[in-house]
Amino acid sequence: MKEQQYILENVKSFEPKHIFECGQCFRWNKEEDTSYTGVFKNNVLNVKKDGNNIIFKGICEGNIDEICKEYFDLETNYEEIKKKLSNIDEYLETSINYGEGIRILNQDLWETIISFEISANNNIPRIKGIIERISKKYGNEIKWNEKSYYTFPNIEELSKASIEDLRALGLGFRDKRIYETTQIFLNGEMNLEELKNEKDTEKVREKLLTLPGIGPKVADCILLFSLKRYEVFPIDVWVRRVMNDLYIHNQDEEKVSKKDLQKLAKDKYSSLAGLAQQYLFYWKRDA
Repeated sequence: MKEQQYILENVKSFEPKHIFECGQCFRWNKEEDTSYTGVFKNNVLNVKKDGNNIIFKGICEGNIDEICKEYFDLETNYEEIKKKLSNIDEYLETSINYGEGIRILNQDLWETIISFEISANNNIPRIKGIIERISKKYGNEIKWNEKSYYTFPNIEELSKASIEDLRALGLGFRDKRIYETTQIFLNGEMNLEELKNEKDTEKVREKLLTLPGIGPKVADCILLFSLKRYEVFPIDVWVRRVMNDLYIHNQDEEKVSKKDLQKLAKDKYSSLAGLAQQYLFYWKRDA
């Protein structure tokens, strides 16, 4: 594969820091020049903002412009989405102004399932380290600029790992969960294409919740960050905190139920709840 470059001119709603540091992905790393380099599917890309232009450069399996348009969701009008959400209330408008360059990536479903299983009760540096070790051990090497990068292993590749192998990579209690999830898909008990093609979000959520170690928050992250179900509203400690601070005002935020938060999000943000969550989450955690 040859190096390719694609320049997106005068782009709106695209800020690499906002996209790669809003909690949706784990394989993008900041470089000394403030650009970001990441691996997705069989592609290694560097993304750099230069004025109002975005420069994509790297090794791609296919045409770089088509790959970027799909992965970075460039066909979606985020200006229109932000306008709708900003009209809901001043809090959302403030959070959108803070993280105005967020876009929801079109991430590989298999990688997203495993990555967010790993994310449970974990911190981002550790999650990234585990995913990198799994990729180095079971993925395929791609060389670019005299550096080695590794693809995330597919189902068959990851099935070569025993529980003990996964434990040796630092997964802790998650080793058995990742092993069992891999076996479920390997044996055809669950199918990635069927999950993608199922229109009923609740049916997909129910299936995801049967996988080892997947609870409501992880299921909703998978639904939002890979399957683009914008109506879901993943709730973690930061989201609970910001929703309580802005709307509920309970002195003990831990007493605020997820059911109440889900109802509030549905009533306020409707079919764009997941996007509202990303702006609020990034604003609360980063600011």
